[in-house]
Amino acid sequence: MGSEAALGRRTVRVRITGQVQGVGFRMWAERNARALGLTGWVRNRRDGAVEALFSGASGAVRDMLERCSEGPIGAAVNEVVIVEEGGPAPPGFSVLPAA
Repeated sequence: MGSEAALGRRTVRVRITGQVQGVGFRMWAERNARALGLTGWVRNRRDGAVEALFSGASGAVRDMLERCSEGPIGAAVNEVVIVEEGGPAPPGFSVLPAA
């Protein structure tokens, strides 16, 4: 087990699909992540998905993933897929340019 797991910390990169652009998803994700004490980033993808990296206490990451399955008002989330587990935890939380 890595040191993050031993400390009850988790870092995941996720891909969120559905009607998730044009509904304030990035700002919503930033607010929710900060409220849960998470670090990371969120950005729109050119293919219409939203991609994010969440890092923090395992329970807070789990809560954020659950929240992402609903999204903000106006969103229609089809799927939240964990693309990658682990990796370095960035400082703070940022909204990045589209990729």
